[in-house]
Amino acid sequence: MTTSRQIGFSGLAGWLLAGATLGLSTQASAIDRDAVWVNPINQPSHLSWYQSSRADAISQSLIQPWLQQEASGDALSQWSSQQSSALLYVPMGVDRFVQGTLVVEAAEHSRVFVNGRQINGRNVDGHSHYELALQTGDHQVLVLVGGVEDWSQVQLDWQGKADHDVVDTTRPQAHRLYAEQLFDAQTTTNVSLSPDGEYVVWQRQHFSEATGDSPQMQTQLYHLASREVVFEWADNASQFSWSPNSQQLAFMRNDQLHTMQVGSGDVTRQTAALERLSSLRWLNDETLMFTLMEREDEHDGQVKRYRALEDRWNYFRQQADVFTYSLNDGVLSQVTELAGRISLQDTHADGDYVLVSQSLVDYAEPPHSLTRLLQIEIASGEVETIGEYRTFNQARYAPEGLYVVAGPEFGDGAGLALNDSELMANNYDGQLYRVSMNGADVTPLSRDFDPAISQIMPTANGDLVVQTTDRDRSVLYHFNAQQGRFHRVDQVVDVIDTASVSQQSTPRVVYAGTLMSAPQRTYFADIGDSAQLLWDSADDAYRLNRDANTREWNFTNERGDTIYGRIYLPHNFDESRQYPALVYYYGGTTPVTRNFTGRYPFNLWADMGYVVYVLQPTGAIGFGQDFSARHVNAWGEYTTDDIIQGTRRFIEQHDFVDADRVGNLGASYGGFMTMLLATQTDLFAASMSHAGISHISSYWGHGWWGFGYSGEASKGSFPWNAPELYRERSPLNFADRINTPLLLIHGDSDTNVPPGESHMMYTALKMLDKDVELVEFIGEDHAINRRTPRLLWWQTYMAFFDKHLKDEPQWWDYLYADR
Repeated sequence: MTTSRQIGFSGLAGWLLAGATLGLSTQASAIDRDAVWVNPINQPSHLSWYQSSRADAISQSLIQPWLQQEASGDALSQWSSQQSSALLYVPMGVDRFVQGTLVVEAAEHSRVFVNGRQINGRNVDGHSHYELALQTGDHQVLVLVGGVEDWSQVQLDWQGKADHDVVDTTRPQAHRLYAEQLFDAQTTTNVSLSPDGEYVVWQRQHFSEATGDSPQMQTQLYHLASREVVFEWADNASQFSWSPNSQQLAFMRNDQLHTMQVGSGDVTRQTAALERLSSLRWLNDETLMFTLMEREDEHDGQVKRYRALEDRWNYFRQQADVFTYSLNDGVLSQVTELAGRISLQDTHADGDYVLVSQSLVDYAEPPHSLTRLLQIEIASGEVETIGEYRTFNQARYAPEGLYVVAGPEFGDGAGLALNDSELMANNYDGQLYRVSMNGADVTPLSRDFDPAISQIMPTANGDLVVQTTDRDRSVLYHFNAQQGRFHRVDQVVDVIDTASVSQQSTPRVVYAGTLMSAPQRTYFADIGDSAQLLWDSADDAYRLNRDANTREWNFTNERGDTIYGRIYLPHNFDESRQYPALVYYYGGTTPVTRNFTGRYPFNLWADMGYVVYVLQPTGAIGFGQDFSARHVNAWGEYTTDDIIQGTRRFIEQHDFVDADRVGNLGASYGGFMTMLLATQTDLFAASMSHAGISHISSYWGHGWWGFGYSGEASKGSFPWNAPELYRERSPLNFADRINTPLLLIHGDSDTNVPPGESHMMYTALKMLDKDVELVEFIGEDHAINRRTPRLLWWQTYMAFFDKHLKDEPQWWDYLYADR
C-alpha cells in the first residue's frame, strides 16, 4: 500500500478513492480502510483493557511496542478476528498546521494517541470524536479499539476544519522529526571512566508525556571490554568519583555519601545526610574530599541590604568549605575556613595538598571580578597564595607547577596573540598556561592555537586531554606536554556533550556527542586509535527518520574574514522550488555549535518546510584571538554587517530561497542582535527575539551578570565615559526605524536579561503602532528548559513564522487567539 491518499472535506461522505484529493464539505471523509494497519494486542487477562478501572494506564502500556515503529500489520479492509480489540495504525502526514476531527465508528470503546500522546475524545451520535491539531510533519496516529462486534463496519473518518486541513495517510519512506521526539529521546548526560580504563559509569536520561518535566534516569556501571552492564542503580545516584586504584566508587544518593566495591558490587552508606555537597573526589584510596555549602538568609522578609553587586545572585551568601572524610574511621574533618565563595580545583597526587580558588568582590578593573588561587596543606591548614587573577577558569596540578585555563590577558597578557594592536582581547577565548607553584612564572602553551580551551583533563603522564571550541565544533585534543603540541583525538562527532579520560599510560577517552545531521552517539577510544561505537540513539528514538540534509556554506566578509555557516534543507527538498528561510545567529562571543538538537532545533525547522541558514558572525571564540576580540566594545557593530552581508549573499546564491520570505531569530545576545538588525534593515519579513537586550545601560545595571559580561563586551566603557556606545548601540533608542513584524519572547523570571528589556521594546513599538507581539513564559528563567514550556515555546515562534512567512496564521491563532 504505497499510493498517495490526501483526505480533507468530501462531498461524498464515506467514499474515497486512493490517490484522490477531495474537495470542501461539512461532512467527514472516510479514511481508506487499505490505509489503516491493524495489529492484535496482547491481553493475557480475562478482562479487556476497557473494562478496567485503569483503562488509560493499560492503554498507554499497550501502545508502547508500536511507538517509533513503521506502520505494519494487516489492512483493516482484510482484518477479521474473533477478538473485540485491536490496535489501528494510521500514518498522517501534513505539510502545514492542520486541524480536524478523527471519528471512530463501530467500536464501543477507543483511545487515540498521536506520537504517543493521548487525545481526549467525546461521543457524538454513538461515534467517538477526537479533535486533532497537527504540526507540519509525519504523525503516528494509534487508535486502540475495543468492543467491536463486526470488523467490517469499523471505519475511521477525517473531517478537516477548513479546506486546507488535509492529511496524507501514505506510509512515508522516512519520517520527519517532531518536537516531542527531540526533547524526549534518551541521551547520555554523563560518563565517568575508571582510572584503569576498564569501567565507565554511564548516565542516560529521557523524558515522556507521562512523566512531564521530570527526567527518567538510567545509571549503569559498564564494563568496556565485555560490553556488559555489571551494576545498575535503582535510583538517582549522582556525583560519581573513582578511587585512584579503580577499586571503589564514591557517589551521592539522597544527600548521603555512599561507596561501592567495584569487584563485589557491595554498597555502603558512609554518612547521614550531607546537604549541598559538591566537588566529590578522592584524596587517596582511603580518604574522600568535597565541599559543603552553608547558606545565610538573605533578608528578614521586610528589607534586604545589598552587600555587593553580586548579592543579587541567589547563591552569593553561600559559604563553602573543604572537608575530608576517612573511610577507615568515618571521621569528617574541615580543611578550610575561608571567607566567600570557594571552588575545589584539584588535589595533589601525594595527598598532602589541595588547590582552591576563591572569588573576591573587586570592581577595580575589568571584568570587575577577582579570583585568588590558593594551595592549602591539609594537615596543618596552612594557606599559600599562588596569585590573584582578573581572568580565570580552571587550575590543575601539573608534573611541575600547575596547568591553568584563563583568557589571553592572564599573567599580564602572557597569552595575547593579537595581530591588530588596536584590538582588546576577549577573555572568553580560553587559553592554556603552565604556572609555577609560587605564581611568578607564567608560560603560555596555546598562544598559536586558535581553538578556545574550555576544559582540561590531566592524564597519568602529565599530558592533557583538552576540550575546545574549534570554530563551530566542540573538539577533543591531546596536549603532549613534552612536545608542547596539540593533536586532535579521533572523534566521529561534531559536538562533545560529555567526556572522561582514564589514567593509563595510553589514556582512554569515553565521550558522547552529535553530528549536525545525526543524533547522539557514545564512543570510546584509546589516544591514537580509532573510536569504537558503544551506543547510537538513532537505534532507539530515530529509527523512522533519515539523516538531515545539510550543506556547508561560507562567505568572505568585507574585512576579508571567512564567515562560516551551514544550511539545513527541507524534507523532500526540491532544488527547483522556492522555500521560506530562517536565519539564526548568536553573536554573543560563542559560536552556534553543530548540535543535532537543543534549544534551537534546526533540523526540526527544516522538516517543517524551512531552509535554515546558521552563521558564525565576527566576535565568536574558536576562530583565533583577532576574530573574538572584535566582540569587545562593539555591541553588534561588526556582527550586524556580517549577518546582513551573509543573508544577502545567501539569497543571491541560492535560487531555492524566496527572498520575500526570510525570517531571522536569536536569543540573549542573539535577541539583542535581532532587535538591532530590525533598526538597520528591512531585509527580513519577520523577526523573533528571545530574552534580548533592548537597552545596554539597563542590562548592564540590572541583569545579574550584566556588569560582569559587560566587563568584556564593554571593557573599560561605561555610560559616563562612553555614552555614545550605550546610546548608539541600544535598539530601543531607534525603535521608530523598525518596520519588520517582531515577536518578543521572555521568561518572566529571567535573572540574566531581565524581562523589562522586552517590555521596553514592546512599549515603544506599541506606541509607534508597529506590528509587535510579546509572549511571556510564566515562571521561566533565561532559557526555557522544562519540557512542557519548551514544547510550547517551540510552537510559539514557529507559528509566528508560519503566519508571516507562509501566510498561514491558523497555528498562531490556535495558540493565542483566546489567550
